[in-house]
Amino acid sequence: MAFNSLTFLIFFAVVLAAHSLPLEWRLKKTNLLVASYVFYAAWNPPFIVLLWISTLTDWFAAQRVAASTGHRKKMFLALSIVVNLGLLGYFKYGHFLEENLSALLALFDIAYAVPDTNIILPLGISFYTFQSMSYSIDVYRGKIKPAESLLDFALYVSFFPQLVAGPIIRARFFIKQLGENDWRRVQDIGWGATLITLGMFQKVVLADGLLAPVVETVYGAASDASGVDAWIGTLAFAGQIFFDFNGYSVIAVGLARCLGFKLPWNFLSPYAAIGFSEFWRRWHVTLSAWLRDYLYISLSGSRRGPLRTFFNLSVTMLLGGLWHGASWLFVLWGAAHGALLIIEHAGKQLFAGQRQFLDHKAVQGFLGMVTFIAICLTWVLFRADNLDSAGALFAAMLFPLQAATLVTSSDITAVVFVMAGLLAAHIFMRHRSFDRTLKSLPWPFLATLIAAMLLAILLSPGEERDFIYFEF
Repeated sequence: MAFNSLTFLIFFAVVLAAHSLPLEWRLKKTNLLVASYVFYAAWNPPFIVLLWISTLTDWFAAQRVAASTGHRKKMFLALSIVVNLGLLGYFKYGHFLEENLSALLALFDIAYAVPDTNIILPLGISFYTFQSMSYSIDVYRGKIKPAESLLDFALYVSFFPQLVAGPIIRARFFIKQLGENDWRRVQDIGWGATLITLGMFQKVVLADGLLAPVVETVYGAASDASGVDAWIGTLAFAGQIFFDFNGYSVIAVGLARCLGFKLPWNFLSPYAAIGFSEFWRRWHVTLSAWLRDYLYISLSGSRRGPLRTFFNLSVTMLLGGLWHGASWLFVLWGAAHGALLIIEHAGKQLFAGQRQFLDHKAVQGFLGMVTFIAICLTWVLFRADNLDSAGALFAAMLFPLQAATLVTSSDITAVVFVMAGLLAAHIFMRHRSFDRTLKSLPWPFLATLIAAMLLAILLSPGEERDFIYFEF
């Protein structure tokens, strides 16, 4: 039941109507929990059992962690981590590990036939396992107390606006919203509808309608791509993945606001980043923060000298890449970002005494341009179908003046126009709050803008596509 479907529109209208009834607060939360399970089961009903396993395991584990000390406390935390990572590992990486084991054994002339298990990747498992597991870890670290209500915790894990593709929210941020009195839960339906429209416009019109066809043309025939094709296709994907994922995140925030809840922003003008550490503070913010708080800092962060810091950055980004999918391309993508972060970290140490020079506007502009180009190059690894295709595109990029053979002049114009607008918007919003800026617009202009977006959505000829991060 994708957000960009008529089925979901009907589903949400029913949920919103039920939530707006003058019911007792606990009953409203129960309705939302049931709706969340219906939403998830609409994809593949049996897999809702996995959601229940994560929920009940972490509910029990956190209760026992809070009531225990010493080894028993660690044992119950281990239960949470093993169950969540076990589910994630089996369903997401089981076949990948078997394939690589088979390839490794073949080097020693040992035949191992990978069984045809037909493992299906459960929708959103990468998101809800991380979210549920973070609760147990926070209880163990003493940052939060165990939730008093299983209903509240279950709704925290399964809240349907952000269940399948984030943002990955923390228990201390969301569960406190569930404990407040019903009369304090203000449903901001007008603001929520505005955000939903904006997110749908990004997904349906920009990501699916304008950019996706160009990306599919280039990456589907990577071996035939010229320099212009490779760069335009990669720029198009840089825009597509932002509009697709940010579109989902903005819709999620809008849906939650209609229901009276707040969710964190997941993107903060990432293509205006100056440096790669800043990029990760702006791109997929909730995953970046999760990896920082529960992996990088747990490995000692930057507290044990440069070499250990470089190691920690490498491990964090390698696992961050692998989180996105069971593929060596994702591992390479994570490794590339780890290398970029290490280079940046070393560069900051080298030029530590040149703060005035580095803060010069021209230097900042140059570093921002370098950051964006490097990020686009890493997107090749993220999007390519295989290593050969990625290699062919990188080779083509070395000769950027080769005439286009796959994309048309209208494709080039559309991609350049959209990406120039996106970069300009991100630079403008780099130090501004998105919601405050949008709310500050004169209402006649904002109403006209929303009406134009709605019309563009209705008239968009683009093929309906799933959100990219549904695959993860």
